[in-house]
Amino acid sequence: MKGDRVLRVVTDRFALAEVFTIARGSRTHADVLRAELAQDGVRGHGECVPYARYGETIASVRTQIEGLDAGIDRLALQDALPAGAARNAVDCAFWDWDAKRAGRRVWDLAGLQAPAPVVTAFTLSLDTPEKMELAARKHAARPLLKIKLGTADDMPRLEAVRRGAPDTRIIIDANEGWDADVYADLAPHLLRLGVEMVEQPLPAGADDMLAEIARPLPVCADESCHDRASLPALRGKYDMVNIKLDKTGGLTEALALRDAARAEGYRVMVGCMVGSSLAMAPAVLVAQGADIVDLDGPLLLAEDRDPALFYDASGVHPPLPELWG
Repeated sequence: MKGDRVLRVVTDRFALAEVFTIARGSRTHADVLRAELAQDGVRGHGECVPYARYGETIASVRTQIEGLDAGIDRLALQDALPAGAARNAVDCAFWDWDAKRAGRRVWDLAGLQAPAPVVTAFTLSLDTPEKMELAARKHAARPLLKIKLGTADDMPRLEAVRRGAPDTRIIIDANEGWDADVYADLAPHLLRLGVEMVEQPLPAGADDMLAEIARPLPVCADESCHDRASLPALRGKYDMVNIKLDKTGGLTEALALRDAARAEGYRVMVGCMVGSSLAMAPAVLVAQGADIVDLDGPLLLAEDRDPALFYDASGVHPPLPELWG
């Protein structure tokens, strides 16, 4: 007879290597929740990053997870919790547990090809132009830089980054910080400076103007895209979607969103919140074949899980089974 399933939640804190700033604020630590699913001597783990922008806190997400029925399975979980951080942690814990119980890798269970390393962006947080130029020089050898903007004084920052990294590919994340007039004014300069994509220039829910103004470079939906239910509202406004497991509510929906978005003609970006290697590990599967990958969370930390994901010139490598999956 099978033993009872136990689901517990653990709060973990990881110091950041440097203060991380976006248009909405700064942080010095990554506070995450780890779901641990234990049954029959097998343990599965999943990590989530509650995000205040979506009304989530460590306490509220913990309450959601602890309120689940102990007998729930992964498929029932999709209806038991909404898309978001809580479902993500538990969904990924189920995938990890299933893989360890079967003695197989998650990609085998999901019917996917074995993953390969993927090149990831490295994020430069919002700062003064002088400090952003120094950061760009420090990381100019990286293949892709993601620049956090979203203020009224962004052009000096962008010019400074391009001076610091003249040959590096650049994408921009405005974090909902612009309006249509600001974006229309900046877009020609983004092209001039070789920016390849701009992420969420206008606030979610106030982005209809993107369908009416020129989009000379690809525009990616982040806060405007959570799961497959988001796709109809994006038509005519966005060219790309940013898939994050903390928005989709786990690997199950992330894979489904990736396939649905591609079927509707969207390019795919796979991103992350600032979390540990455990949070990034399942996203590496979703990132296979993505147009842009932004899974640099562990690179922003001063400390990480053991074992951690391996990063090198080829990008982020698939996880060891001891970490996840």
